[in-house]
Amino acid sequence: MTARILVVEDEPDIAGIVLDYLRHAGFDTEHAVDGASALAHLTGTHPPDLTVLDVMLPGIDGLEVLRRARRHTDSPVIVLTARVEEVDRLIGLELGADDYICKPFSPREMVARVKAVLRRRTPPPPPEAVPGALLLDEAQQQATLHGTPVPLTPREFHLLRALMARHGNVLSRAHLLEHAGDGAAQDPSERAVDSHVKNLRRKLRAADPAGHDWIRSVYGVGFAFDPPDAQADGGD
Repeated sequence: MTARILVVEDEPDIAGIVLDYLRHAGFDTEHAVDGASALAHLTGTHPPDLTVLDVMLPGIDGLEVLRRARRHTDSPVIVLTARVEEVDRLIGLELGADDYICKPFSPREMVARVKAVLRRRTPPPPPEAVPGALLLDEAQQQATLHGTPVPLTPREFHLLRALMARHGNVLSRAHLLEHAGDGAAQDPSERAVDSHVKNLRRKLRAADPAGHDWIRSVYGVGFAFDPPDAQADGGD
């Protein structure tokens, strides 16, 4: 199903550019020009899949729209603003914004941010669907292997979840860095993923009676989730 994106922007030129780029990227789009209209969309029966929300709006400003909308929906919101002060950024994020883009901005970057937020909001597979004896408890942010708890940091948990969600695929460091965030500032280097994977691999191997290596490295590409059943199916 195509994601519906609500663009809340009162400047016609900016709104037109954002809408055109989103449509070109394959999204369905809706447009609101003020806070009242935005709230009607966000608090309605079918809120958008994501909202690009300008802060400086006529009537109700964007931050107040976000504050009120969060009482009704957790639909992701990217705040768009000309304000660059850190306090404004923090206020937006504390109110429940999923990301923050300052004007002027690259429309291509904006589309990339929209895609990234939507991917992060994609729910992981349920624990009972996870291959092998490795289970994730999303509510508790815990992992167990053959019934034994595996002590993971929040970053390691999110990294493992990202790998398991794409079981059978080799994921690049950039992909993992983007998807393994825990709500805090992420490490700036893709190579930082190597350290997290090394620790994660060591902990999983220690908890596995067979000493299986659950994460496979693919030289020059990235990493893949590799449960024992996958190796058995591979016939080697």
